Amino acid sequence: MFSSSPPLHEDGIVDPAMPVSAGDGTIACVPWSAMVQEEAAWDALSRRASEPNPFCESWYLLPSLRHLGGSECVSILRFERNGRLTGLLPIVRSRSYYRWPIPNLSGWLHANAFLGTPLIERGAERAFWRAVLAWADGASGAALFLHLRAMPLDGPVHRGLIAALGPRLCATVHREERALLQSSLSPDGYLEASLSGKKRKEIRRQWNRLAELGHLAIERCHGNDGLDDWIHQFLTLEAAGWKGRAGSALASGEPTAALFRDALAGAALRGRLERLALTLDGKPVAMLATFLAPPGAFSFKTAFDERFARFSPGVLLQREYLDMLTRPEIDWTDSCAAEDHPMIDHIWRERRQVGRLSIAIGGRLRHALFRRFVAAELARNPAGPRT
Repeated sequence: MFSSSPPLHEDGIVDPAMPVSAGDGTIACVPWSAMVQEEAAWDALSRRASEPNPFCESWYLLPSLRHLGGSECVSILRFERNGRLTGLLPIVRSRSYYRWPIPNLSGWLHANAFLGTPLIERGAERAFWRAVLAWADGASGAALFLHLRAMPLDGPVHRGLIAALGPRLCATVHREERALLQSSLSPDGYLEASLSGKKRKEIRRQWNRLAELGHLAIERCHGNDGLDDWIHQFLTLEAAGWKGRAGSALASGEPTAALFRDALAGAALRGRLERLALTLDGKPVAMLATFLAPPGAFSFKTAFDERFARFSPGVLLQREYLDMLTRPEIDWTDSCAAEDHPMIDHIWRERRQVGRLSIAIGGRLRHALFRRFVAAELARNPAGPRT
Protein backbone atom coordinates (compact mmCIF):
# COMPACT_ATOMS: atom_id res chain seq x y z
CA MET A 1 0.00 0.00 0.00
CA PHE A 2 1.10 3.57 -0.61
CA SER A 3 1.75 5.87 2.32
CA SER A 4 -0.59 8.79 2.89
CA SER A 5 2.14 11.28 3.83
CA PRO A 6 5.70 11.90 2.65
CA PRO A 7 8.28 9.85 4.62
CA LEU A 8 11.17 12.06 5.72
CA HIS A 9 14.90 11.61 6.11
CA GLU A 10 16.55 13.10 9.19
CA ASP A 11 17.37 16.23 7.19
CA GLY A 12 13.69 16.80 6.43
CA ILE A 13 13.90 15.84 2.75
CA VAL A 14 11.28 13.45 1.41
CA ASP A 15 12.61 9.93 0.81
CA PRO A 16 12.49 9.81 -3.03
CA ALA A 17 12.00 6.05 -3.04
CA MET A 18 8.78 6.09 -1.02
CA PRO A 19 5.29 6.61 -2.53
CA VAL A 20 3.63 9.94 -1.82
CA SER A 21 -0.05 10.81 -1.97
CA ALA A 22 -0.82 13.75 -4.24
CA GLY A 23 -4.41 14.91 -4.73
CA ASP A 24 -6.50 11.91 -5.78
CA GLY A 25 -3.49 9.84 -6.83
CA THR A 26 -0.19 8.48 -5.59
CA ILE A 27 3.26 8.92 -7.09
CA ALA A 28 6.36 6.82 -6.50
CA CYS A 29 9.90 6.85 -7.86
CA VAL A 30 10.74 3.22 -8.60
CA PRO A 31 13.74 1.46 -10.15
CA TRP A 32 13.11 1.01 -13.85
CA SER A 33 13.63 -2.74 -13.51
CA ALA A 34 10.53 -2.89 -11.31
CA MET A 35 8.42 -1.85 -14.30
CA VAL A 36 9.27 -5.06 -16.17
CA GLN A 37 6.55 -6.75 -14.11
CA GLU A 38 4.03 -4.10 -15.20
CA GLU A 39 4.36 -4.33 -18.98
CA ALA A 40 0.68 -5.22 -19.44
CA ALA A 41 -0.47 -2.22 -17.38
CA TRP A 42 2.13 -0.06 -19.13
CA ASP A 43 0.89 -1.11 -22.58
CA ALA A 44 -2.70 -0.42 -21.48
CA LEU A 45 -1.65 3.08 -20.37
CA SER A 46 -0.05 3.65 -23.79
CA ARG A 47 -3.40 2.96 -25.44
CA ARG A 48 -5.14 5.44 -23.11
CA ALA A 49 -2.47 8.14 -23.32
CA SER A 50 -3.58 11.69 -24.09
CA GLU A 51 -0.54 12.09 -26.37
CA PRO A 52 1.28 9.17 -27.98
CA ASN A 53 4.99 8.72 -27.43
CA PRO A 54 6.47 5.41 -28.61
CA PHE A 55 9.81 6.29 -27.03
CA CYS A 56 8.15 6.10 -23.61
CA GLU A 57 6.31 2.84 -24.27
CA SER A 58 7.49 -0.41 -22.69
CA TRP A 59 8.78 -1.99 -25.89
CA TYR A 60 11.10 0.98 -26.54
CA LEU A 61 11.97 2.37 -23.12
CA LEU A 62 12.88 -0.94 -21.47
CA PRO A 63 15.37 -1.93 -24.22
CA SER A 64 16.73 1.63 -24.09
CA LEU A 65 17.39 1.28 -20.38
CA ARG A 66 18.83 -2.22 -20.68
CA HIS A 67 21.26 -1.28 -23.44
CA LEU A 68 21.95 2.44 -22.88
CA GLY A 69 21.04 3.30 -19.30
CA GLY A 70 23.90 1.60 -17.52
CA SER A 71 25.96 4.74 -16.91
CA GLU A 72 23.02 6.65 -15.42
CA CYS A 73 20.82 5.84 -12.45
CA VAL A 74 17.45 6.09 -14.22
CA SER A 75 14.23 5.70 -12.25
CA ILE A 76 10.58 5.79 -13.23
CA LEU A 77 8.06 8.22 -11.78
CA ARG A 78 4.96 6.07 -11.56
CA PHE A 79 1.59 7.79 -11.00
CA GLU A 80 -1.43 5.75 -9.96
CA ARG A 81 -5.11 6.60 -9.48
CA ASN A 82 -7.82 4.23 -8.26
CA GLY A 83 -5.40 1.32 -8.36
CA ARG A 84 -4.54 1.88 -12.06
CA LEU A 85 -1.30 3.03 -13.66
CA THR A 86 -2.13 6.54 -14.88
CA GLY A 87 1.17 8.24 -15.67
CA LEU A 88 4.82 7.41 -16.25
CA LEU A 89 8.01 9.42 -16.73
CA PRO A 90 11.65 8.20 -16.76
CA ILE A 91 13.79 10.50 -14.63
CA VAL A 92 17.41 10.88 -13.66
CA ARG A 93 19.39 12.98 -11.21
CA SER A 94 22.00 14.83 -13.20
CA ARG A 95 25.06 16.53 -11.74
CA SER A 96 25.34 18.87 -14.70
CA TYR A 97 23.13 20.94 -16.97
CA TYR A 98 24.70 20.68 -20.41
CA ARG A 99 28.11 22.34 -19.96
CA TRP A 100 27.37 23.81 -16.52
CA PRO A 101 27.95 21.91 -13.24
CA ILE A 102 24.41 22.55 -11.97
CA PRO A 103 22.52 19.60 -10.43
CA ASN A 104 18.99 19.04 -11.70
CA LEU A 105 16.25 16.49 -12.05
CA SER A 106 15.75 15.62 -15.71
CA GLY A 107 13.43 13.56 -17.85
CA TRP A 108 15.65 10.84 -19.32
CA LEU A 109 16.28 10.68 -23.06
CA HIS A 110 19.06 9.36 -25.27
CA ALA A 111 20.27 10.20 -28.76
CA ASN A 112 17.80 7.80 -30.42
CA ALA A 113 14.72 8.87 -28.45
CA PHE A 114 13.11 11.84 -30.16
CA LEU A 115 10.28 12.83 -27.83
CA GLY A 116 10.16 13.39 -24.08
CA THR A 117 6.39 13.39 -23.51
CA PRO A 118 5.43 11.30 -20.46
CA LEU A 119 2.65 8.78 -20.88
CA ILE A 120 -0.44 10.19 -19.14
CA GLU A 121 -3.99 8.89 -19.24
CA ARG A 122 -6.41 11.22 -21.01
CA GLY A 123 -7.97 13.61 -18.53
CA ALA A 124 -5.26 13.11 -15.90
CA GLU A 125 -2.69 15.55 -17.29
CA ARG A 126 -3.02 18.22 -14.60
CA ALA A 127 -3.22 15.66 -11.77
CA PHE A 128 -0.09 13.92 -13.06
CA TRP A 129 1.96 17.11 -13.19
CA ARG A 130 0.75 18.26 -9.78
CA ALA A 131 1.95 14.94 -8.38
CA VAL A 132 5.30 15.15 -10.20
CA LEU A 133 5.92 18.69 -8.95
CA ALA A 134 4.92 17.79 -5.39
CA TRP A 135 7.31 14.84 -5.48
CA ALA A 136 10.11 16.98 -6.96
CA ASP A 137 9.61 19.67 -4.30
CA GLY A 138 10.15 17.14 -1.53
CA ALA A 139 12.76 14.92 -3.17
CA SER A 140 14.84 17.59 -4.90
CA GLY A 141 18.03 16.89 -2.97
CA ALA A 142 20.76 19.03 -4.54
CA ALA A 143 18.76 19.63 -7.74
CA LEU A 144 18.04 23.26 -8.54
CA PHE A 145 15.17 22.59 -10.98
CA LEU A 146 13.29 20.02 -13.05
CA HIS A 147 14.32 19.87 -16.72
CA LEU A 148 12.20 18.33 -19.50
CA ARG A 149 13.54 17.84 -23.02
CA ALA A 150 11.87 17.36 -26.41
CA MET A 151 8.44 18.30 -25.08
CA PRO A 152 5.62 19.16 -27.53
CA LEU A 153 4.48 22.71 -26.85
CA ASP A 154 0.97 22.58 -28.27
CA GLY A 155 -0.83 19.58 -26.79
CA PRO A 156 -2.81 18.45 -23.73
CA VAL A 157 0.29 17.31 -21.83
CA HIS A 158 1.87 20.77 -22.05
CA ARG A 159 -1.44 22.46 -21.23
CA GLY A 160 -1.83 20.19 -18.21
CA LEU A 161 1.62 21.19 -17.01
CA ILE A 162 0.85 24.90 -17.36
CA ALA A 163 -2.40 24.41 -15.43
CA ALA A 164 -0.54 22.60 -12.63
CA LEU A 165 2.20 25.18 -12.14
CA GLY A 166 0.46 27.64 -9.85
CA PRO A 167 2.88 30.48 -9.02
CA ARG A 168 6.05 28.54 -9.81
CA LEU A 169 8.22 29.55 -12.77
CA CYS A 170 8.42 27.39 -15.88
CA ALA A 171 10.78 28.63 -18.59
CA THR A 172 10.95 27.48 -22.20
CA VAL A 173 14.73 27.58 -22.57
CA HIS A 174 14.85 26.19 -26.10
CA ARG A 175 12.31 25.67 -28.86
CA GLU A 176 12.41 24.38 -32.41
CA GLU A 177 10.04 23.36 -35.17
CA ARG A 178 10.41 20.03 -36.88
CA ALA A 179 8.69 18.71 -39.96
CA LEU A 180 5.23 17.20 -39.53
CA LEU A 181 3.02 15.49 -42.10
CA GLN A 182 -0.64 16.42 -41.59
CA SER A 183 -3.06 17.15 -44.40
CA SER A 184 -6.41 16.23 -45.91
CA LEU A 185 -4.84 16.23 -49.37
CA SER A 186 -4.19 13.05 -51.33
CA PRO A 187 -0.54 11.95 -51.67
CA ASP A 188 -0.40 13.30 -55.23
CA GLY A 189 -2.12 16.52 -54.22
CA TYR A 190 0.25 16.98 -51.29
CA LEU A 191 3.33 16.46 -53.46
CA GLU A 192 1.99 18.96 -55.98
CA ALA A 193 1.44 21.54 -53.23
CA SER A 194 4.90 20.95 -51.74
CA LEU A 195 7.17 20.76 -54.76
CA SER A 196 7.43 22.69 -57.99
CA GLY A 197 6.50 21.08 -61.28
CA LYS A 198 10.18 21.03 -62.20
CA LYS A 199 11.11 19.15 -59.03
CA ARG A 200 8.28 16.62 -59.46
CA LYS A 201 9.42 16.02 -63.04
CA GLU A 202 12.95 15.42 -61.78
CA ILE A 203 11.69 12.85 -59.26
CA ARG A 204 9.86 10.98 -62.03
CA ARG A 205 13.00 11.07 -64.16
CA GLN A 206 15.13 9.68 -61.33
CA TRP A 207 12.63 6.86 -60.75
CA ASN A 208 12.67 5.95 -64.45
CA ARG A 209 16.48 6.07 -64.68
CA LEU A 210 16.86 3.90 -61.60
CA ALA A 211 14.29 1.45 -62.97
CA GLU A 212 16.44 1.02 -66.06
CA LEU A 213 19.04 -0.71 -63.86
CA GLY A 214 16.73 -3.53 -62.79
CA HIS A 215 13.38 -4.34 -61.23
CA LEU A 216 12.41 -1.41 -58.99
CA ALA A 217 9.76 -2.04 -56.35
CA ILE A 218 8.25 -0.70 -53.14
CA GLU A 219 7.91 -3.16 -50.26
CA ARG A 220 5.66 -2.30 -47.30
CA CYS A 221 5.71 -4.78 -44.39
CA HIS A 222 4.01 -5.20 -41.02
CA GLY A 223 4.39 -7.82 -38.34
CA ASN A 224 7.32 -10.16 -37.75
CA ASP A 225 7.61 -11.83 -41.15
CA GLY A 226 11.16 -11.36 -42.41
CA LEU A 227 11.92 -8.89 -39.63
CA ASP A 228 15.35 -10.24 -38.66
CA ASP A 229 16.58 -10.05 -42.25
CA TRP A 230 15.09 -6.57 -42.69
CA ILE A 231 16.85 -5.32 -39.55
CA HIS A 232 20.16 -6.81 -40.71
CA GLN A 233 19.79 -5.17 -44.11
CA PHE A 234 18.95 -1.81 -42.54
CA LEU A 235 21.91 -1.86 -40.15
CA THR A 236 24.24 -2.86 -42.98
CA LEU A 237 22.89 -0.18 -45.32
CA GLU A 238 23.15 2.60 -42.74
CA ALA A 239 26.66 1.56 -41.65
CA ALA A 240 27.88 1.63 -45.28
CA GLY A 241 27.07 5.35 -45.56
CA TRP A 242 28.19 8.58 -43.96
CA LYS A 243 26.84 7.63 -40.56
CA GLY A 244 29.07 4.58 -40.53
CA ARG A 245 32.09 6.69 -41.48
CA ALA A 246 31.21 9.19 -38.74
CA GLY A 247 30.69 6.45 -36.15
CA SER A 248 27.06 7.44 -35.59
CA ALA A 249 25.34 4.52 -37.32
CA LEU A 250 23.26 2.22 -35.16
CA ALA A 251 25.65 -0.62 -35.96
CA SER A 252 28.65 1.47 -34.84
CA GLY A 253 28.02 0.20 -31.32
CA GLU A 254 26.44 -3.02 -30.12
CA PRO A 255 24.20 -1.24 -27.55
CA THR A 256 22.45 0.85 -30.23
CA ALA A 257 22.25 -2.09 -32.64
CA ALA A 258 20.70 -4.22 -29.89
CA LEU A 259 18.23 -1.44 -29.05
CA PHE A 260 17.17 -1.25 -32.70
CA ARG A 261 16.65 -5.00 -32.92
CA ASP A 262 14.73 -5.26 -29.64
CA ALA A 263 12.61 -2.15 -30.20
CA LEU A 264 11.53 -3.13 -33.71
CA ALA A 265 10.69 -6.64 -32.53
CA GLY A 266 8.61 -5.24 -29.64
CA ALA A 267 6.84 -2.77 -31.89
CA ALA A 268 6.06 -5.45 -34.48
CA LEU A 269 4.68 -7.77 -31.79
CA ARG A 270 2.19 -5.05 -30.80
CA GLY A 271 1.28 -4.02 -34.34
CA ARG A 272 3.15 -0.71 -33.94
CA LEU A 273 5.71 -1.11 -36.74
CA GLU A 274 5.64 -0.41 -40.45
CA ARG A 275 8.64 -1.11 -42.67
CA LEU A 276 9.05 0.53 -46.05
CA ALA A 277 11.77 -0.25 -48.58
CA LEU A 278 12.67 0.72 -52.11
CA THR A 279 14.33 -2.31 -53.68
CA LEU A 280 16.27 -2.88 -56.86
CA ASP A 281 16.29 -6.52 -57.98
CA GLY A 282 15.21 -7.44 -54.47
CA LYS A 283 18.01 -5.54 -52.71
CA PRO A 284 17.18 -2.42 -50.67
CA VAL A 285 18.42 0.95 -51.86
CA ALA A 286 16.37 2.93 -49.32
CA MET A 287 14.63 1.82 -46.11
CA LEU A 288 12.45 3.46 -43.47
CA ALA A 289 11.08 2.20 -40.14
CA THR A 290 7.95 3.89 -38.73
CA PHE A 291 6.36 3.52 -35.31
CA LEU A 292 2.56 3.59 -35.44
CA ALA A 293 0.91 5.24 -32.44
CA PRO A 294 -2.61 6.28 -33.49
CA PRO A 295 -3.65 9.00 -33.97
CA GLY A 296 0.02 9.67 -34.75
CA ALA A 297 2.97 7.98 -36.39
CA PHE A 298 6.71 8.52 -36.01
CA SER A 299 9.20 8.27 -38.86
CA PHE A 300 11.92 6.65 -36.78
CA LYS A 301 14.93 5.71 -38.89
CA THR A 302 15.82 5.87 -42.58
CA ALA A 303 18.84 4.79 -44.61
CA PHE A 304 19.79 4.69 -48.29
CA ASP A 305 22.50 3.24 -50.49
CA GLU A 306 24.90 6.07 -51.30
CA ARG A 307 26.04 4.28 -54.48
CA PHE A 308 22.70 5.34 -55.97
CA ALA A 309 22.78 8.88 -54.58
CA ARG A 310 22.39 10.45 -58.04
CA PHE A 311 18.89 8.96 -58.16
CA SER A 312 17.90 10.42 -54.75
CA PRO A 313 16.54 7.10 -53.41
CA GLY A 314 15.62 8.69 -50.09
CA VAL A 315 13.39 11.22 -51.86
CA LEU A 316 11.87 8.48 -54.02
CA LEU A 317 11.00 6.57 -50.86
CA GLN A 318 9.50 9.69 -49.29
CA ARG A 319 7.19 10.07 -52.27
CA GLU A 320 5.80 6.60 -51.52
CA TYR A 321 5.69 7.40 -47.80
CA LEU A 322 3.02 10.03 -48.46
CA ASP A 323 0.64 7.07 -48.46
CA MET A 324 0.44 7.78 -44.70
CA LEU A 325 -2.04 10.53 -45.66
CA THR A 326 -4.56 7.88 -46.72
CA ARG A 327 -4.61 6.04 -43.38
CA PRO A 328 -7.87 6.72 -41.51
CA GLU A 329 -6.29 5.92 -38.14
CA ILE A 330 -3.30 8.26 -38.64
CA ASP A 331 -3.94 12.01 -38.38
CA TRP A 332 -0.31 13.14 -38.41
CA THR A 333 3.25 11.85 -38.70
CA ASP A 334 6.20 13.25 -36.75
CA SER A 335 9.39 13.30 -38.81
CA CYS A 336 11.61 12.92 -35.70
CA ALA A 337 14.04 15.06 -37.72
CA ALA A 338 16.11 18.03 -36.67
CA GLU A 339 14.87 21.50 -37.46
CA ASP A 340 15.73 22.64 -41.01
CA HIS A 341 16.41 19.10 -42.21
CA PRO A 342 17.81 19.48 -45.75
CA MET A 343 15.54 16.85 -47.29
CA ILE A 344 12.33 16.35 -45.34
CA ASP A 345 11.66 20.05 -44.71
CA HIS A 346 11.27 20.58 -48.46
CA ILE A 347 8.58 17.90 -48.75
CA TRP A 348 6.64 18.00 -45.47
CA ARG A 349 5.08 21.43 -45.06
CA GLU A 350 3.59 21.30 -41.54
CA ARG A 351 5.62 21.88 -38.38
CA ARG A 352 5.55 20.63 -34.80
CA GLN A 353 6.89 22.79 -31.98
CA VAL A 354 9.00 21.01 -29.38
CA GLY A 355 11.08 22.54 -26.64
CA ARG A 356 13.09 22.19 -23.48
CA LEU A 357 11.42 23.31 -20.27
CA SER A 358 13.00 24.14 -16.92
CA ILE A 359 10.73 24.29 -13.87
CA ALA A 360 11.28 25.65 -10.37
CA ILE A 361 11.15 23.10 -7.52
CA GLY A 362 11.82 23.11 -3.79
CA GLY A 363 11.39 26.04 -1.42
CA ARG A 364 11.47 29.80 -1.83
CA LEU A 365 15.26 30.14 -1.70
CA ARG A 366 15.70 27.54 -4.41
CA HIS A 367 12.99 29.25 -6.49
CA ALA A 368 14.84 32.57 -6.16
CA LEU A 369 18.15 31.01 -7.22
CA PHE A 370 16.46 29.32 -10.16
CA ARG A 371 14.82 32.56 -11.26
CA ARG A 372 18.22 34.26 -11.42
CA PHE A 373 19.77 31.33 -13.26
CA VAL A 374 17.07 31.06 -15.91
CA ALA A 375 17.04 34.82 -16.45
CA ALA A 376 20.75 34.67 -17.24
CA GLU A 377 20.24 31.68 -19.54
CA LEU A 378 17.45 33.35 -21.49
CA ALA A 379 19.45 36.57 -21.77
CA ARG A 380 22.13 34.58 -23.60
CA ASN A 381 19.75 32.54 -25.69
CA PRO A 382 16.14 33.78 -25.81
CA ALA A 383 13.71 30.95 -26.51
CA GLY A 384 10.29 32.49 -26.04
CA PRO A 385 8.03 33.66 -23.26
CA ARG A 386 8.35 32.35 -19.73
CA THR A 387 5.29 30.93 -17.98
